[in-house]
Amino acid sequence: MRFLLIMLSVLLVPQIAMASGFESLGLTGTERGIYTVLIFIVAYGFVMTEEFTHMRKSKPVILAAGIIWAHAAILAAQKGISVEAVHEAFEYNLKEYAELLLFLLVAMTYINSMSERNVFEALRSWMVRKEFGYRKLFIITGVITFFLSAVADNLTAALLVGAVVLAVGSDNEKFISIGFVNLVIAANAGGAFCPFGDITTLMVWQAGYAEFFDFFKLFVPSLVNYAVPAAIMYFAVPDEQPKATNEEAVQLKHGGLVICGLFLLTIVTAVSFKQILHLPPFMGMMVGLSVLMFYGYYLKKYQRAEGEAGFDIFNKVKEAEWDTLLFFFGVVFAVGGLGYVGYLELLSGAMYDGLGATTANILVGVISAIVDNIPVMFAVLNMNLDMDLYQWLLVTLTAGVGGSLLSVGSAAGVALMGQSNHKYTFFSHLKWTPAIAAGYAGSIFVHYLINH
Repeated sequence: MRFLLIMLSVLLVPQIAMASGFESLGLTGTERGIYTVLIFIVAYGFVMTEEFTHMRKSKPVILAAGIIWAHAAILAAQKGISVEAVHEAFEYNLKEYAELLLFLLVAMTYINSMSERNVFEALRSWMVRKEFGYRKLFIITGVITFFLSAVADNLTAALLVGAVVLAVGSDNEKFISIGFVNLVIAANAGGAFCPFGDITTLMVWQAGYAEFFDFFKLFVPSLVNYAVPAAIMYFAVPDEQPKATNEEAVQLKHGGLVICGLFLLTIVTAVSFKQILHLPPFMGMMVGLSVLMFYGYYLKKYQRAEGEAGFDIFNKVKEAEWDTLLFFFGVVFAVGGLGYVGYLELLSGAMYDGLGATTANILVGVISAIVDNIPVMFAVLNMNLDMDLYQWLLVTLTAGVGGSLLSVGSAAGVALMGQSNHKYTFFSHLKWTPAIAAGYAGSIFVHYLINH
């Protein structure tokens, strides 16, 4: 009830405030201002129903971003705000998006290159051929997903290991169902303690609210977030042996391990640019991309000499998750436009001033189980909050792992529902929500004990 009152106040109470370092228009109580919020709600409704409508999530939010900024520009003109001031606020959002776009584009290109070299397929093949029992496989797949999502991203990690669970559990739907719940929790928890594991963690790092190594203080809380529900679910896993498979070993293609090494060096370069040179980390990532391009040139020459199709780095760029990248564009500009009208400051006052930082940050995680954590975190970052490192790490943790509470709360959950062919569903995940909530509460408590 209290949260509903907060949202109502956001819609109806006019207030002049600062958002993203710029003076907001303070026109939240106007008819046109309220209309921008409704546009965002409608657009996000389409995003949340993507599984049923099959409409890519980037389409409605990009349209919403354009409409919201058009209304913001009209409101600014009516208030007598100069065109230059509006452009300055607009370009702030453009800068935020450009930095994240370039960073993520490089990371996705490396992941696609490793996939093309059979790095992930070889790992999947190895796990399938080992013929572990269901309970042992439950532990192994969860642990691998937890650590893999810290280096790659939670979606890639969940889909890769999900293929293993499907392959060995094809004759046991119960194992697939509970195994996929385990993967969602592990992927989201693993992505929370490393800047490369989740977009929201990356956003906090690039915004400068925490340094690179600060995030590793969340390792133990993240581990607790995964381990508590995993321990509870373990006893529900069938204590059986899956049917033997005759799958042949998948061989790594030439250069696969080298590309893995280059990716690790690229991460080191990005961290060095940020920590030592005090430059945005995306610049270090772009340097790493240039090295991959040169190595791709060598691979192409090598493969042509062997009579194989040449490795093309630009195909790997083309295969990046452009729907996700464009969705992020829509989110940044839609939320940025709402902030310029004045809504983020109202939400900040209602949540952080009204409830306190700790309660508000815990609530952010619950909200991210319903609404994607990207717009939630971008809104938090643009509220100009005065929080210490403990609180910034808390909201990073909750926004990262809160999506595990529901199957639709994270990209990993939505993707695995599509991959499972109805063996893993919203309600099969909901059955374990109390156990996941226990892990959520446990991780927050451990974070308090260790980092407060």
